[in-house]
Amino acid sequence: MAIQFDDIDRKILNTLQRDASLSMEDLGETVGLSRNACWRRLKALEAAGAIKGRVAILDAPTLGLPLTVFVQVRTHSHDQDWAKKFARATSAIPEIQGVFRMSGDLDYLIRIQARDVADYDRIYQKLIAQVPLQDVSASFVMEHIKDSHQLYLP
Repeated sequence: MAIQFDDIDRKILNTLQRDASLSMEDLGETVGLSRNACWRRLKALEAAGAIKGRVAILDAPTLGLPLTVFVQVRTHSHDQDWAKKFARATSAIPEIQGVFRMSGDLDYLIRIQARDVADYDRIYQKLIAQVPLQDVSASFVMEHIKDSHQLYLP
């Protein structure tokens, strides 16, 4: 359920998406509120679930993880037991950054960050050892044109 928020809430959220390290003083000044009023708004947005956390966004290539892989998975099994096993297996592999259940011909889409193709294969072998998959196809990202975590809040 979407929460109702006003223009100041949007300014707070948009500002934090660009730089979550701002002090309350700087955030308040940016959005036109006192430090205390801004802090109260921020706490209300967190309590409402609009803010899930505040993190540092790391640069994967700089940290030796230049290969982004999208893995398309199709499965014969659509029962709850298999789905739970798949969710546990993918959640337990830290190199897997995202897992999405899809509509259409594709059942799941997985995003992995790896050192190289051999590292991706190690991750893949770890996954298939834990859960049976019918058809797996990997696509390696050649260039990151746009990769953002920011939500558009007009």
